Amino acid sequence: MNLEKPPTAYPIIVHSHLGWDWVWQRPQQFLSRFSKRHQILFVEGPVPSDEVSVPTSELREVSEFPNITIMRSKMPVARWFDGAWVDKERRHLVQELLAGPLGLRFRDPVQWFYDPMAVTAFAGHMNEQAIVFDCMDQLSQFKGAPKELIRRERELLAIADVVFAGGPKIGRDKIKYNANTHSYGCGVDIKHFGKARSKTTKIPDDVANLPGPVFGFFGVVDERMDYGLVAALADANPAGSVVIIGPMTKVDPATIPQRPNLHWMGGRDYQQLPSYVKKFDVCLMPFALNEATEYINPTKALEYMATERPIVSTPVEDVVLQFSGVVKISKSSEDFIRLCTEAAKSPDLASVKRGKALSERNSWESIVEAMEGHIADALAASAPEETAVVA
Repeated sequence: MNLEKPPTAYPIIVHSHLGWDWVWQRPQQFLSRFSKRHQILFVEGPVPSDEVSVPTSELREVSEFPNITIMRSKMPVARWFDGAWVDKERRHLVQELLAGPLGLRFRDPVQWFYDPMAVTAFAGHMNEQAIVFDCMDQLSQFKGAPKELIRRERELLAIADVVFAGGPKIGRDKIKYNANTHSYGCGVDIKHFGKARSKTTKIPDDVANLPGPVFGFFGVVDERMDYGLVAALADANPAGSVVIIGPMTKVDPATIPQRPNLHWMGGRDYQQLPSYVKKFDVCLMPFALNEATEYINPTKALEYMATERPIVSTPVEDVVLQFSGVVKISKSSEDFIRLCTEAAKSPDLASVKRGKALSERNSWESIVEAMEGHIADALAASAPEETAVVA
């Protein structure tokens, strides 16, 4: 590891509640692209462990992105609920790390927060040039969210130099607390998901022989999914297949509906997703309408569009606001099943074409370029003015 390599531009220290190796989504999409011009230290939120008696950390590089370094830490489970102690120790671990050779690459950083719980430990403590809050979700409404989260998010919004919001609805909420809020929904890797249309892409063996039509979903399987709706879709299409790809979290597996034609595939690598979508006849966004989905802006919408598949969704507000000209949006469970069945039999090719064009206008690269502009403006605004010297 070349710890003394100097940065080519301002370095970025990221504080994330999501692990780098978790589902490949907004943080990885943005930061992998930022890493082309910036050194990135991606600090994952600490986890409690009964294997350690003192706080510990480890580093690793990301082979595909040499300017990204991942830091993981563990805290003794016996002290996990002592919030002030955890804040102090997580800051100490990072500061101790940066006191060594790695610190040469992370002088005067921009601090980038996904995790509002990290604000107390780090904001104002890292000699940062600016603070960025990329608010991708309304985390306080997720299952198991800490009670302290709302207060800390308000603190982060108050001190952030620039706020990026993950969609129009969440943007309207955050701009009330920070005037320099900019709404950037998700982008899409056109080339990657376009592989679903390629004749040379091989459909994976575990879905290749499933009977069609195939109604498919990929993403995190959690409290945001309408499980009754998924089961009803499988029941309404006994000759077809419903395929759900993604890791399961915050859900009791014993409560997941089981059907002969309903296939819970578990997580798959991001690189594999286009090959699975090639088997899909219809792409699904079967979100429950609950507190956890009130502000959701699904990354998969544009990714589905890039595969040129028909898409059916429940009426999530940001989907309605942004994609109603492409996505078929249901009014009820019965309507969702009807729209799926119709899309499989006779896809709306005009909507599919509009979707592909929309995906082509929303690359991750274009969003990152715009974000860098906002950060540059924030840095310029906070730079001290030069004082004229009088002879």
